Amino acid sequence: MATTASVYRNGNYSRNSLGTNNNKVERPPSVNSNPKNSLKSKSLRKSAPAALGVAKDDTGVPGRVRVAVRLRPRNAEERVADADFPDCVELQPEVKRLKLRKNNWDSDTYEFDELLTEFASQKRVYEVVAKPVVESVLDGYNGTVMAYGQTGTGKTYTLGQLGEEDTAARGIMVRAMEDILADVSLETNSVSMSYLQLYMETIQDLLNPTNDNISIVEDPKSGDVSLPGATLVEIRNQQSFVDLLRLGEAHRFAANTKLNAESSRSHAILMVHGKLVIVDLAGSERIDKSGSEGHTLEEAKSINLSLSALGKCINALAENSAHVPVRDSKLTRLLRDSFGGTARTSLVITIGPSPRHRGETASTIMFGQRAMKVENMLKLKEEFDYKSLSRRLDQQLDKFIAEHERQQKAFEDEIKRVTMEAQNQISESERNYADALEKDKTKYQKEYMESIKKLEDKWMMNQQKHAGGENIPGLKDESSNAISNGKDSRVANMEELAEMKKKLQKETLLRKAAEGEVNILKSQLAGLKKSEALAKSDISKLQKMLEDEACQKEKLEGEIATLQSQLLQISFEADETARRIDKGGSEEVLGGLDSLMLQVRQPQINDSGNGEKAPIAKLFEQVGLQKILSLLEAEDADVRIHAVKVVANLAAEETNQEKIVEAGGLKSLLMLLRSSEDETIYRVAAGAIANLAMNETNQELIMAQGGIHLLSMTAGNAKDPQTLRMIAGAIANLCGNDKLQMKLRSEGGIKALLGMVRCRHPDVLAQVARGIANFAKCESRASTQGIKSGRSLLIEDGVLPWIVQNANNEASPIRRHIELALCHLAQHEVNAKDMISGGALRELVRVSRDCSREDTRTLAHRTLTSSPTFQAEMRRLRIDH
Repeated sequence: MATTASVYRNGNYSRNSLGTNNNKVERPPSVNSNPKNSLKSKSLRKSAPAALGVAKDDTGVPGRVRVAVRLRPRNAEERVADADFPDCVELQPEVKRLKLRKNNWDSDTYEFDELLTEFASQKRVYEVVAKPVVESVLDGYNGTVMAYGQTGTGKTYTLGQLGEEDTAARGIMVRAMEDILADVSLETNSVSMSYLQLYMETIQDLLNPTNDNISIVEDPKSGDVSLPGATLVEIRNQQSFVDLLRLGEAHRFAANTKLNAESSRSHAILMVHGKLVIVDLAGSERIDKSGSEGHTLEEAKSINLSLSALGKCINALAENSAHVPVRDSKLTRLLRDSFGGTARTSLVITIGPSPRHRGETASTIMFGQRAMKVENMLKLKEEFDYKSLSRRLDQQLDKFIAEHERQQKAFEDEIKRVTMEAQNQISESERNYADALEKDKTKYQKEYMESIKKLEDKWMMNQQKHAGGENIPGLKDESSNAISNGKDSRVANMEELAEMKKKLQKETLLRKAAEGEVNILKSQLAGLKKSEALAKSDISKLQKMLEDEACQKEKLEGEIATLQSQLLQISFEADETARRIDKGGSEEVLGGLDSLMLQVRQPQINDSGNGEKAPIAKLFEQVGLQKILSLLEAEDADVRIHAVKVVANLAAEETNQEKIVEAGGLKSLLMLLRSSEDETIYRVAAGAIANLAMNETNQELIMAQGGIHLLSMTAGNAKDPQTLRMIAGAIANLCGNDKLQMKLRSEGGIKALLGMVRCRHPDVLAQVARGIANFAKCESRASTQGIKSGRSLLIEDGVLPWIVQNANNEASPIRRHIELALCHLAQHEVNAKDMISGGALRELVRVSRDCSREDTRTLAHRTLTSSPTFQAEMRRLRIDH
């Protein structure tokens, strides 16, 4: 595949592929907030395991960024190329320590929160890295899971693997959504997601590729960042989520580099609103190793700039700097809540074991070490610290007091109104009673007078008639009844007055109850203020601890000064030893070499407890590289063998390669190939040259000094498979240099590779296949750039029959490289007819269907689809594709 342009993965965007899941939510995705009603946690939860992301770790520092290291196993190429060299890292999971080898006698030790070996399952990775963060999100916190590392070390596999063919391979994204959907009831809550990529400093929507320039909107007051233009899709079930991930991955930019056939060229950001952010960072890479050119080079520069900006922010946060440059990149703006913000953050750094990439591995480890020093202030959607809670209670108390005053005023007004109404009613009743009493009195008096008059008249009449008469008892009864009716009316008025008094008493009781509630709130406020005082006491204790640590630091600095003085003494003694060696001659040097080779034969590192350096370090310092190289020309064969092994061992370290070349070591190694007849010297010298050939500058020097001719000649004379493997490995490294293609072929490099297949040893064949794949890839790149025209030099040199014969080899390292070589050859139409006549078409179809590597399978499919010649031949042969 050409590396000058990036391509979409796995096809074109289709709106219908969203199915029933494209129910877009109108509100914009927020990068810093936790939207309500998205994820609602249960009231009771199981306790989280003691792993990454728990609320408080074993050091007692809440909110620190937790960092895990995941080691990728050796790939097929590394198992062959680095077979004679140990891994550059050693993991000690039981004590959570990582050793990074500086050389064969010294190493640096680092501690991390979790170490995941090459045998760690995807489930184990999820449980220690992401599961506690997901549980925190369900409890109301913001959470971030992020992967960082060199390209090709397994970041996308760790985070984004869908696991459709093998469920055990499911990555963090899929497993996180499984846990979220298991915890959330979709009948009462909703879960929605956005899937974005940051490509060349532009934010693009992976669910809607036409939306390719999304703006970041920042709240000027709170500083929260949101993406109003991003597509927000509601998740209905797990399968709909997997379909969306597959759709987004198909639209992510990728390119073919020397380090990864399908290298991600953008940062992928999955936001599950509620809010969980999972970030698959593009791989950090060195341009000279990845071979990026043209547009791919510009992509690599953009990736490295954004990762550099992220590293600067983490450095500033780790050092408690007053200024954190979050505005240097859109990546750092999007992740401002993940580092130094309010989110719970877990970082997994991915590394490889190859000693060739020790520099990149060391850089990744240091990134993780600095990230572990960053502390976030974890907060729920609503802050519940003492000060804010006290402030809110004060506000509530003010509100209650105001409400109480309002109610008291209304109560008093009501009392006044009721009292006035009662008084008015009493006055009215009294007036009515007085009027009625006066009327009754007047009536009764009138009736009484009339009765008296009638009685008098009657009495007079009776007196006159009978000289006597009756008395008047009936009058007295009528007067008594009138007085009784007046008393009943007054009693009714008194009962109404008593009812009004009861209402007044009830209102008084309600007022006393309100005053009691106010007193309770005041008591709670006093308790909170007491809790705040206790918190201040804890802060004072922490300050005291910091002061104690400062004293301890001062003590350690004194010890360091003592050690420095001891180091000066040791250096003086080393100079004395070197002078004695100069006087003692070659006999002592050879003795030192014997001691050195004893160390070389023992692969373990001698980490002596007394601080002494291992023998190889002493010899390197005391004898010097020049004297070791001079022994390559010694007359004694054993001395030459020992010396070349030491040089090969030193050449395995990238830091030593430049020194060896500058001191003439490359010239001496090539001279050994020319003059020696010893098979062991052939093997070890070729291995040392293979190590030096990993560097592009050294590759040009090897070619300029006739190295390919000497390697080809040695390949014709050698019989030992291990010797041939080393020679094939050296030539394979040279085949990966675009500038050396023509010269390498003219000096017999391709024919030497093809000649070594006579050995039939699988390790040799794997290196031959790797060299052919590298040569084919460089040819493909040169043809795409217009530098080369015409059919492949490999086809002209007769390599195609061997490629077709071994395309389905049982050994996976051989088969993998041959399949890649087939794909690169097939990318150019000028080779199509030769490949059809040579039987390569059917093998290419098989690769597109059955290859175990998805990137190679996709490349083969894309090549067959884009070639008119292949398409016509497949229609003729009725090959369904």
